[in-house]
Amino acid sequence: MPPSAVRARTAALSRTQRLIGRWWKRQSPARQDRFATIGPLVSVLLFLAAIISAFWYLRNEEIERETEAVKRDTEIAQQQLRLRLVENQDLVTRLAREIVSRDLGRADFEAQAFAIGSDRPEIAHLQWIGRDRERVAGWSASPFHVEANPQGETTALALPDEGRDTEPARAFEAAREQRQPVYSKPFNDITGSPVFQVYVPMLRRGRFEGVLVAEYTLEVLLRLAVPSEVVQRHALSVLDAATGRELVGTVTVMPGQAPRPAQIVYELPLMPAADGLVLRGQGWRTSVGLISTTLFWMVVLLSALTVWMLFGTWRHMQRRTQIQDALVAETNFRRAMENSMLTGMRAMDLEGRITYVNPAFCAMTGFSEADLIGRTQPFPYWPPDRIEENARLLRQELQGRSPAGGIEVKVQRRDGTVFDARMYVSPLVDAHGEQTGWMTSMTNITEAKRIRDQLSASHERFTTVLEGLDAAVSVLSVQQSELLFANRSYRMWFGADARGHAQLAGTQFTLPDLRSDDTVDNLIGLPTQELTDTGSDPREVFVEHLGKWFDVRSRYLQWTDGRLAQMLIATDITARRQAEELAQQQADKAQVTSRLVTMGEMASSVAHELNQPLTAISNYCTGMVSRVKAGTIGNDDLVAALEKTAHQARRAGQIIHRIRAFVKRSEPQRQSAQARQIVDNAVELAGIELRRRRVQIQTYVAQHLPPLLVDPILIEQVLLNLLKNAAEAIDIAQLPASRRHIELRVVPRHTPEEGGGIEFSITDGGPGMKPEVLARMYEAFFSTKSDGLGIGLGLCRSIVESHRGRLRAQNLYNGEAVVGCRFSFTLPIELGARADESPPAAGPPQTEDSATLP
Repeated sequence: MPPSAVRARTAALSRTQRLIGRWWKRQSPARQDRFATIGPLVSVLLFLAAIISAFWYLRNEEIERETEAVKRDTEIAQQQLRLRLVENQDLVTRLAREIVSRDLGRADFEAQAFAIGSDRPEIAHLQWIGRDRERVAGWSASPFHVEANPQGETTALALPDEGRDTEPARAFEAAREQRQPVYSKPFNDITGSPVFQVYVPMLRRGRFEGVLVAEYTLEVLLRLAVPSEVVQRHALSVLDAATGRELVGTVTVMPGQAPRPAQIVYELPLMPAADGLVLRGQGWRTSVGLISTTLFWMVVLLSALTVWMLFGTWRHMQRRTQIQDALVAETNFRRAMENSMLTGMRAMDLEGRITYVNPAFCAMTGFSEADLIGRTQPFPYWPPDRIEENARLLRQELQGRSPAGGIEVKVQRRDGTVFDARMYVSPLVDAHGEQTGWMTSMTNITEAKRIRDQLSASHERFTTVLEGLDAAVSVLSVQQSELLFANRSYRMWFGADARGHAQLAGTQFTLPDLRSDDTVDNLIGLPTQELTDTGSDPREVFVEHLGKWFDVRSRYLQWTDGRLAQMLIATDITARRQAEELAQQQADKAQVTSRLVTMGEMASSVAHELNQPLTAISNYCTGMVSRVKAGTIGNDDLVAALEKTAHQARRAGQIIHRIRAFVKRSEPQRQSAQARQIVDNAVELAGIELRRRRVQIQTYVAQHLPPLLVDPILIEQVLLNLLKNAAEAIDIAQLPASRRHIELRVVPRHTPEEGGGIEFSITDGGPGMKPEVLARMYEAFFSTKSDGLGIGLGLCRSIVESHRGRLRAQNLYNGEAVVGCRFSFTLPIELGARADESPPAAGPPQTEDSATLP
């Protein structure tokens, strides 16, 4: 370090020491003793806090490291198990394809199954099950047959026998319906070991030929698939997701002992068999608790001893300084009273000479105590232009003729400014009861006079504003029915008559029937304060003789003389009411037009849908005519053919009736409706368009939903538009069959902002929407279709918002790629919808009520 820097640092340190020394010398001895005692006490407490914080930090850091290690090892185990299951599924799928394509026999199947089982010890059994659930062939790693226990008793626990409600039977049905590999939920095999199965369907030209079943032993799978270093670090176990029961684990508990609960637990689904299995990782802390260390208690005890000694010393010094403080307080009490007064005090002898002024008087006038003590008239704070008037007031004061309410005077400060003051004069009497002079108190009233003048001017401006308002403002006395105030608009419409006020108030105000006896208080006990603090909701009143609508707001208030009065503000809203009625008519026309446009766009689909039953009717009639002419038809056959013809006619009639009910013009009518009925009607209409475009739809409506207070036709219109848009987007994009599907879900939803409601969501696997389309899709006449009108989504949002709901749209992403789009809207449930419904009985959770439209 250079010498100049050393000198600068030394000089700064010296200045700091001098400042601290001067500050310390300015303190009183009692304060110095207090600081000398509190300093070590604070140091000890800070040291103890630092030690405790260090212990706490190290403990939390260890817990965080162990938690991260448990999560990391659990995720590694999940990945290894998933990779193992996926590889095994690929092998079994390849074997199933060879069975179908090459017509393998039992010997070839058992040879290949033996090869797979030898490389994959976790696979306990491989079974070939036919379409009728018969066992064609099988391989088992166990020395016992798959259908016999060690005692030789036959059992079908691991086979999907028909008529038995077992996990294999349910998995077999799911694989046959879904035409894809299905994992069963875990169950115990004939030896009591937990296992689960994967069912791979065998399809020949789209026809179900059976399944290939691979049965996994969970214990072997966990032992082989999870790396040994992971098992050595942490305990892993597989749980039944439905019951939470541990099936297998890497740690075996001694018989008769309960497992030690783990402080750190992390759970993940066991993919791809996530339907019923959960992988759990467990960890334990290795260090002892914070308060269990000897070092910690030694530090605490030494700190407590030091604090106790310092506290005792401080109490001793405090008792010693109490006497000093009492003497100082007694000396400063009178001076403190004089210095704390905001009112200026002045004392004069009988000759008019100033003998005392307090600090407030000096602060008001700007003169010091030395400038005023001993002065006689004219005093330095008298304005030059008011010396004669102030001299007259002083003579009056000395003669004892000052008014009791005080006198207002002008006082000039030392800087020449003048302020208004009020002085009160009283005789100054000594301890012997003799008058020795006069005591004067002076108060600055400049601000009070300014506020009083401003209030007067404000009242005048406020009256001018009320007179200029276009709204009618009136105040009526409740007791006397007297019109206390009416502005220009009220007088122009109703004159000076109080009946106009009563007509606007309506049921909110009734003119009292007062008795003629003035000694009786008709409003005795009326809660005046509560009435003046409470307002009322705005009302819309139609005044027939004026032909106007008014928005009326009222409240009670206390008039200037203390009387209870009612104030009304009536605003002319005739133009707004007319505009609202016109807008409602236009919206109704737009809704009907949108339904007609929708049916026009679906005309070809409707024609195709009607063509099927009509063609069937024509074929049935032609066949019956031919057979009747040939005499080859009996009565039973004729009746059966006529019934089929009538069924097709009813089907066509239902399609036409549904379309006519949708497009029929009717007044908007809100009523209690069920979400299930609305969804069924909308899906029935949309199904025509979806079948034409080869798009599948799956609906899910939660059970026990409360009723909605909506217009069902309008909500059906919203659902139909959203479903049709989703189908068009999928069809235009020419997506493959795996992505040509739409999901319609109706579930309850509760948010802090919107409260309770029912959410409708339409999710498709289409190409999604561009950001610029998402930003403008609700604009009028904006459309991405060449023949679109651009009113569908805007009208949908208007319908939803008119039902106090909200329409949302978002793209669905898989990484950076768009994999679909979702439209959702929430409708509030009808208030009191479940007031008369009994709560559902305790039982299993709600199951989904779904339907799939091919």
